Formats: sequence, structure tokens, C-alpha cells
Amino acid sequence: MRIAVVFGLAISAASLTGAAHADVRMSGTFVADASCPATQAIKNGKNPGNVSTDAGQSYQLLAGNKDAPTHYLILVPGADPDRRWVKVSCGHLSGSSAATLPATPGGQGKPAASGKPEYVFALSWQPAFCETKSSKSECKAQNPNEFDASNFTLHGLWPQPNGNFYCQVPAGDKANDSPAHWKDLPPVNLDADTRTELDKVMPGTASQLERHEWIKHGTCYGKNQQEYFSDALSLMREVNGSAVRDLFAKNIGGKLTADQIRGAFDRAFGAGAGDRVRVSCVIDPSSGRRLIGELTLGLAGPIGPNSSLKDLLLASVPTNKAGCPTGTVDAIGFQ
Repeated sequence: MRIAVVFGLAISAASLTGAAHADVRMSGTFVADASCPATQAIKNGKNPGNVSTDAGQSYQLLAGNKDAPTHYLILVPGADPDRRWVKVSCGHLSGSSAATLPATPGGQGKPAASGKPEYVFALSWQPAFCETKSSKSECKAQNPNEFDASNFTLHGLWPQPNGNFYCQVPAGDKANDSPAHWKDLPPVNLDADTRTELDKVMPGTASQLERHEWIKHGTCYGKNQQEYFSDALSLMREVNGSAVRDLFAKNIGGKLTADQIRGAFDRAFGAGAGDRVRVSCVIDPSSGRRLIGELTLGLAGPIGPNSSLKDLLLASVPTNKAGCPTGTVDAIGFQ
């Protein structure tokens, strides 16, 4: 996974500013839900530069202060030092994992209190992702005539709860699950039509993103590789055939608010669907623009070839945290 996003980051405890021996390495993204102090140390609250998180902004996640953390260590671009601690109550995690988490046997998601399996469905806006990852193969190959110039792309379909990762995955494959070693993970075997569609809808296959998604999340889905990616692609077709995609396509280069995005989900998938959507933004390192990088959707219920995205959305638990309040819909190519 990426979100707008860096996954599989490996760091040593000694490299973390202000880190203690008990720190637990983590990977993924911290999304701030509020403006909170980002301190150099937890105990004394030292905060050089009086740095705070930006509501709705995504930050690279480095560690937690213990197994059940009260604080996360994040990377704050432009801060000095740039590794800062924030309280866990300041935001939420996307695609995160702790280095010490064991693999757990998986079914198709894990039942919620309602008895229905739950998922997070992550959609990327590829031009924004590429502003932060210009060296990626898929970003070097951007083309204004390609699918990812004006459609959502697939990041992942993640069985919940958070931490339901690497189900019955060999230790060697887990060790290779970092972007530099995704090429060393086992190939994903799909039929020709599914492979063709996946390469279009998930440009990150150029960097073997699908191998990572399968190893970390798909192994906990309870189905085979073909079914896992077919189900995700079916949901993607619904999103990209909806008023949500139209809203983004009509506003490329302009700004959208989280309320506008959630309203488009209500129109496309029924009243209340937007309450299951969070918006994440990234900062363009070259211009400082706040870009809409990803949408994460809460889903509940069995997923299959004939599943309705509307039903899956409305069956899930609403979130009152819309995430990034406003951001730019980036155009393809480096701005």
C-alpha cells in the first residue's frame, strides 16, 4: 500500500529522535483529524518551532511509543527536527502495521458486532500520489490520455480490523514486504482479462504493488488471488462510473471540499453513503499545494461478483471524521 502513502518502511529504534527502547516500529500513514502539537519528546513536550499537525493532512508513520501506543512518531516535512510525536487521539491511521504484529488466520474479513465482515476500500488519485513519488515507474510513465489521468485508481481492499495482516504468510515474504523488495515477493496469478484490467486500474503494478497488497491484505480475505482482485476491480468500476468520479474529472486543477465529495457519494450511492468516506491529502513537495490523494471507504458485508457498493457502504458504520477539509484535484503530470 502507499497512500499517498509510504509502506513497509524499515527503521531502527536508534534512528528515532527522542525514541525509547520500547518503541514499536510501524509503517503506513497517520492522518490528522485536528491541529495538534507535534513534539520532539513525549515527556517534556519540547516542541522546537511550535509545530502542529494540519487537520486532514497525511504524515508518514514511523513508530508507536509502545505496543498499545498513546503517541505516534511521524515525519513532519519542513520541521527541524522532522520526526515528531503526536497523541493517538489527534487522528487515525491508514494502512498501518506494527512490526511486532503476528500473522493471524484469516477469513473473509473479521465479523463486526453486526456479524458482517468489514473492510476499508482505498482509492487513489494517481496524479497527486505521483507528485510525492516522482521516481516511481508508474509516475514516470504518466500520460494525459491514460486512465489514471481522470479516474480513481485502486490502492487496496483491506479486511478489518486494523492489524488483520499477513495471514499465514511465510516469514521470508513478510521480510520482503518493503517497496524496494516487492519484486522479490511471489507473483500474483490472474487470468489474462483481470491482469489487463488491474494493470490499467492499479498503475502501481509497474512497481509490483499488487504483490504487496496480496501478501499483506489479500491473504486475510478468505478467497484466492483471482477472486480478491476481481472483487476489488468490480467495486472500482462502480466508483468510476459514478457521480463521484464525474465530480473529480470536472474539477481537475480546482479544489474540492470533503463535504462536496461526501455529497457526491450520497447522490451516487444513497443518503448516508458519504458518511462512510474519509478524505486524505498530501502536500506537493515542490509547490506546497495541498492535494487530495486518497479516499478511504468503510464497507461491511460479504463481497462478491454481484455485490452492490451502495449496500456495502450503507451497511458499514459511519465516521464523523471526514478528514482533509479541502484540497486540489491534481492534474496528470508534474506541476
